[in-house]
Amino acid sequence: MAEQIKDLIEKINQEGIRAAEENAREIKKEAVEKAAVIIEKASVEAHGIVLAAKEEGALLQKNTLALLQQASRDMLLGLKKEISSMLDALIVSNIRQALSPEELANILASLIKEASGKEKAQVIVSLKKEDCAALEKYFIGKLKDQLKAGITCKPSEDVLGGFVISYDGGRSHFDFTDKALAEYIGAYLKPALKSVMKDIF
Repeated sequence: MAEQIKDLIEKINQEGIRAAEENAREIKKEAVEKAAVIIEKASVEAHGIVLAAKEEGALLQKNTLALLQQASRDMLLGLKKEISSMLDALIVSNIRQALSPEELANILASLIKEASGKEKAQVIVSLKKEDCAALEKYFIGKLKDQLKAGITCKPSEDVLGGFVISYDGGRSHFDFTDKALAEYIGAYLKPALKSVMKDIF
């Protein structure tokens, strides 16, 4: 009887161990399957995140490059405009220096002398106030005697350098102001400047 009980206990133990081992194998198999699903899902998600990050990085790089190109174009346009403005200011400054009262008197004498053979009319010269005063003080009397023409020197707030001359009492005029001369000179210099800037930029 004791032998039978012992065999029964042995049998129960073996069946319990077998059942436990089988159960453990099932648990392990299920755990491995779940782990594989989790790893697959994580791999897909990680791939998606990496792909999205790459696309976002590429878009950011493209946008940054576009912004840099636009900023570069704006800077070059601003620089070209600034250089053009500097050229205009330089031309005007040199014209104003060149057109001293003495030089203005010489130019006016030549212009009035050339027109003196035509119809006799009042010559009106419009200049900035200081140049007008200097011309009246030192040169107009001499010019009138020399050219036997009626010359009126008229100060003008619109003229900052150079002069405007009318041979017909103001009905028409010729513009020799610093601005008009600068535009005329600039029309010849700016294409050359543009060509130089094209080579540089």
